[in-house]
Order: sequence, then structure tokens, then C-alpha cells
Amino acid sequence: MSASDETPDRTPSERADVCVVGSGPAGALTAHRLAERGYAVVVLEAGERFDFEDRTRRMERAIRPGLGSVWEMGGERDDYTSAGEKYYPLNAARVKGVGGTTLHWQGMVMRFHESDFEPWPIDYEDLRPYYAEAEAALGVAGADDNPFAPPREDPFPMAGFEPSYSDSVFAEACERLGVAMHSVPNARNSEGYDDRSACVGYGTCKPVCPSGAKYSADHHVEKAEDEGARVIDRAPVQRLEHDDSGERVTAAVYATPDGETHRQEAREFVLAAGGVETPRLLLLSESDEYPDGLANTSGAVGRYFMDHLFGGAGGTLDRETRQNHVGFITSECHQFYDDPARGASGTDGEIPAWSGEGPEPDRFKLEFLNYAGPSPVEMALSGNEFGDDLLDSLREGYGNSIAMGGLVGQRPRKQNRIELDPETTDDHGNPVPKIHWHLDDRTRASLRRANEIQHAILDDLGVDISWTVGPDETGPAFHHMGTTRMGTDPDSSVVNTRLRTHDLRNLSVASSSVFVTSGALNPTLTIAALALKAADHVEERL
Repeated sequence: MSASDETPDRTPSERADVCVVGSGPAGALTAHRLAERGYAVVVLEAGERFDFEDRTRRMERAIRPGLGSVWEMGGERDDYTSAGEKYYPLNAARVKGVGGTTLHWQGMVMRFHESDFEPWPIDYEDLRPYYAEAEAALGVAGADDNPFAPPREDPFPMAGFEPSYSDSVFAEACERLGVAMHSVPNARNSEGYDDRSACVGYGTCKPVCPSGAKYSADHHVEKAEDEGARVIDRAPVQRLEHDDSGERVTAAVYATPDGETHRQEAREFVLAAGGVETPRLLLLSESDEYPDGLANTSGAVGRYFMDHLFGGAGGTLDRETRQNHVGFITSECHQFYDDPARGASGTDGEIPAWSGEGPEPDRFKLEFLNYAGPSPVEMALSGNEFGDDLLDSLREGYGNSIAMGGLVGQRPRKQNRIELDPETTDDHGNPVPKIHWHLDDRTRASLRRANEIQHAILDDLGVDISWTVGPDETGPAFHHMGTTRMGTDPDSSVVNTRLRTHDLRNLSVASSSVFVTSGALNPTLTIAALALKAADHVEERL
């Protein structure tokens, strides 16, 4: 039984300094920072509170085929529609619940490069101290061996994980071709940290870490509660209300499982519901003062939706690769990040410079996958053989798969957007989010360039390449960004450099939705840094 089955008190708090909507990493860190500084904080979370002790069962569900959603996603509550060139499978990798999508994520956390901030109204130095605080809060294991990373002030909180066996296989080809490999910072414990154990190697990191070694935001939710914050689960916010002047939010109206609707009042409000639900809530909160949605006098709410695209290739090798011995990535390459068209030259070969027609590729990073091919458990559970026949199949079909992946950035485009779909409603009768998602030629060029380098490395190793994910077959990494963008001009952006909305004096957004560009690096550490920055600015106004 989960804790949410116990019928807790979900009525509003009589006094709240801050109301936070959402309990993923941004909401959890914001709530904890403000609660530990003595403020009365209420967190409203649409999903349930999952029992930590239930994670082993969820891991078993993840590895057994056909047992449904690991984190209870689906149905009217989570409905959505998709439009545009590419279908967007929104529910494939999100979680509604205390901890948010960090319950499901892979756990890679790197700082954006300095060049990523060039179009932003803040720069790397503005976030640099918050990056350090975020690394300490999440518990990041890493090594300072990435020559392409931005400058840092102190070592990572924990030592990085050792390169995997398949990393060593890749290293041979990368040296011959002049491709740099370096470690990946991970928000998982390489040793005991913050009352959580070291990684024990279950290998099911995505979608569930049963041991708790991988960071998830429910840890900071509990810390916030220890400091006096109140967390109300299964309390989806239906709309935000404002005062007569339209200058301040007065209440978050939320529903509860008993069919009641409540109003939580507060002095300050922080939206931390992600890059899809945050703009949706603002659009649902239309009023006479804001007929196009709350905080949307710019028309930018929901616009400039961005994601990272996956590009990869793999196959089999006539040697052992120890596939799936490690459930996360231990090595990657940022060599081509700031100059995707550059070539490389090694001890016995090269990567030619980009020579394709059309637009030059945009930034991307390369990943050396430790989980290429099926695991033996997956093969055994999905097969129809038993005994010696099964053992023979496992011996023949397991252990020599190898693959590379990569993330490709997507530039902000106004036509990529989240809007409301009044023809489809959720379990409370509200229009669901409708996602318009298109790819442009530069994104396709970036995918082709990533594939080109991946194929060169795999070919040098002698891999029999059997699959490639590129411009035509690509899919999202489920990093929702850009839908309430930051800026100094109220006519073209939603929040200012302090993460407060231009239109309302007590409404802030702590989310990847404030990203101005996407870069091509996993966004969670930047989300965490921005959340801590937003909390500091909220405190300045309290």
C-alpha cells in the first residue's frame, strides 16, 4: 500500500508564505531551501506519494514484459494530444508523483557549457555558485577529466565511477581516430552520501533505482518536511487566481480525491511543474485581465518548446562487450559540442570534417552506451524456451552487443509549442496539453553528423552495425524546455532574470521551461541550479 492510500488531510494551510506547485527536483529544492530558512511552505503535487519500500516490486515490473506503467502513468489524468510533423509520446518518460521524473531518470548531471548561455540574459558565472550547490544537494559523483567542460571551483562531492568494460573497448577505436573520451558526472552515489547507500548495481537505473543510490527529489521533499514544509499529494492545481489589479496571484485552486476543490493562499507562488504542465496551468488560468492565459501578455507561454533528440547506432562485435553490466553511462564525448563540424585525427585514422550540404550541424554530445542490446533477464523473460535450450540461446545471443548514443540540441522555434486541446479533457474536465513538435533542417544535419562519427568509431572497431537512429527515426529524450522562457523584454519572454514573471509580482517559475536554448546536455543540474536561484529571489521578496 502506498502512503497516499491513507487519506491524509488535504485541506489548505491557514498560513503559507510560499506555495510551490510540483515536487520534482525544482519544486523539492525550492521548498527545502525556503523551509530551512524558516518560511511556511506548502507544496501541491498532482501525483501520489510512492512508498520507497515498494521500489523492488517496481523494478520487477520494469524487467517483466507487459506489466504496464512502472510509475502509474496513464488514463484520463495524464491524457494529451500531439500535432505537427512528429508525434510526441509525452507519457513515455514522465512521472507524476512526489519526486517527479527523477523517480524515472537516468541520473546524468553536467553543467551547461559557457557557450550555451550566449543567447540567455544570464551567463555561466551567474549560475556557477548555484551549480556547485546543486551538485552538493543532489550528490554528484564525477571526475575533473573533461577538457571541454566549463571551469569549476571545487572537486565533485564524490569520486566518479570507473569506466565500464565496454568503455575500454571503445577507447581503442577512439585513440586511433582522435576522439576524446571522458567521464560522466552522475547523480548517484559512488560511496555512501547524504544517508543514502552507494550504488549496488541493480542495473535498472531507468526506470527505477531500488536502492536509492540514484538521487530522486523525494529525498529533498522529506528534508523540506523535516524543516516544517507541508506536502499535499494527489492535489492537481486546476488554476491560479489573481487580485483585482492583476498584479499578484492570490490562490492556487486544487482538487482532491474526495471530489472537493480547495484554495491555497500564499504570499509567493512558485511553479515547478515542468515544461509541459507549467504552461498548461498558466493557459488554464485565463481571466478577464489575462484572456490568453496568466502571465502571457507576451504570447510566449507555451511557445518555443524544445527537446533533445536521440541519435545512435549499434550492432554486434566478435568479442565480449559485457552489455548491461552497468545500467548508466560512464563515458561520453563533448569534443564536437562547440564545433560540430570539426574533424579529428588520431594515431591511426581520422574523423573527416563535416562536408554535408545544407545547414551546418548544431551542437551535440556523444555517449558510449553500457546498456546496448537486451539483458539476459530480458531475454529469458521474453522467450519461450526453458532449460538447456534457453541457456544455449542466451549464450548465442547475449554478450557481444555494443552501441553509441548521443543528444542533439534543438533551437527555439515559435511553432513548437504547448497549447490547450479543448476537444480532449482530463479527469477534472480541463483541456489536456496539445504538443506541436517539428524538426528543422539544422537539427537533421546535427543528427546526420552525430551518426557519421558514431559509424566511424563502430566501423573502426569492426562492429556489424545493425541499427541506426538518425534524422528519420529519431525520438525525444523527454527533456521539456523553453515554454516560459527567460528574458529582459516583457514583450517576448515570460520570466525575468530572477525567475519572476514579468506580469505578476509574486509568481516565479523554477523549471526547464525558462530555458532560452536547449544546448545538448542533460538539463537537470541546470534546473536544480535555477531552482536554488529562484528560491533566493523569492526570499528577497518575503
